[in-house]
Amino acid sequence: MANDHEHHGHDHGGDGHGDHAHDHAGNQHGPGHAHAPASFGKAFAIGIALNVGFVAIEATYGVLANSVALLADAGHNLSDVLGLVVAWAATVLAKRAPTSRYTYGMKGSSILAALFNAVFLLVAVGAIAWEAIQRFGEPAPVAGKTVMIVAAIGIAVNGVTAWLFASGAKGDINIKGAFLHMAADAAVSAGVVLAGLVILYTGWTWLDPLVSLGIVAVIVWSTWGLLRDSLTLSLAAVPPGIDPDAVRRHLQGLPGVVAIHDLHIWPMSTTETALTSHLVIPAGHPGDDFLMRVASQLKETFGIGHTTLQVETSTETACALAPDNVV
Repeated sequence: MANDHEHHGHDHGGDGHGDHAHDHAGNQHGPGHAHAPASFGKAFAIGIALNVGFVAIEATYGVLANSVALLADAGHNLSDVLGLVVAWAATVLAKRAPTSRYTYGMKGSSILAALFNAVFLLVAVGAIAWEAIQRFGEPAPVAGKTVMIVAAIGIAVNGVTAWLFASGAKGDINIKGAFLHMAADAAVSAGVVLAGLVILYTGWTWLDPLVSLGIVAVIVWSTWGLLRDSLTLSLAAVPPGIDPDAVRRHLQGLPGVVAIHDLHIWPMSTTETALTSHLVIPAGHPGDDFLMRVASQLKETFGIGHTTLQVETSTETACALAPDNVV
C-alpha cells in the first residue's frame, strides 16, 4: 500500500526507562511502566542470602524438633530461594540489548520467570500437603518451644525480605511474585509460632500437620493470582491493568480517524506493553507530530510505551488485516 506509513512511539528514555516519568491508574496492575528491575539487584541479593541462612537453620531444627511444620516451611523457603534466583536472573536478562533474532531483547524472560515461580510453588505445596496428611495417621511428638523460636526468626527474615520488594509489587508481577512469597511466608511463620505455643501447653501433636495444611492453603491462595496473570501474559493477552475497549475508543476518537483495525496490545515484559494498529484517515496522512502525540497519549493514559501506528488514507484500501479476527 503506497500510502501507508508507520511510526514507532519510542520510550523517551531510550531503553524503556522513560516510563518512570508517569504513574497512572492504567499501569497499576500490569505492564506499562518500568518500575523495575534496575533498582532491585540489592534486594534480591539480600533476600537470597537471608533465606538461604534461614533454610539451613529451619531444616536443622525441624529434624531435631521432629516438626513437619518446620520442615514444610523450610522446604517452601528453599523454593522461594530458587524463585528469587529465577526472578533476579529474569531482571538481568530483561536489560539485554535487542539482537537481530531477539528483536525485543529478552524482556519476555520476566514473564517466564513469574510463570515458573507460580507453577513451582503449586507443585511444592502438593508435596507439603501429602506429608502433612500422612502425619495425621502417624502423629509424632513435637518440640513446641523450638518450633516457636525458629519460626519467630522466620517472621523477621521473611518480613524484611518482603519489605525489600514492596515498592515494586504494583508495577511488575515478577517483583510481585517475590513480594507475595515473602509476605506469605511471614504469615505462615506466624501460624507456626501459634501452633508451637498451643502444642507446648496442650500436647496436641495433630496441630502440627494441621498448620502444614494451613500453609498449603495460604500459598495456593496467594499464588493463584500470580499464576493467572503470568499465564495470560505468556499468551500475549492484553495486560490486566489495560482496558482494550477504552484504548479502541481512544483511537477511534482521534481527529480525522474514521475507522481502525488490526489493533493488538500485548506485553513485551512484565513492565512494558506494546501496541500496533491501522488508522484509516481519509483526509491524508496527518504527519509525524500527530503520530508522536498519539504515542505519548497512549503512554500517559494507558501505560503503553511502545506504539506502532499505520495510517491508511482511503476507506477503499483492501487491507488484508482489516477484519478484527484476522491475525
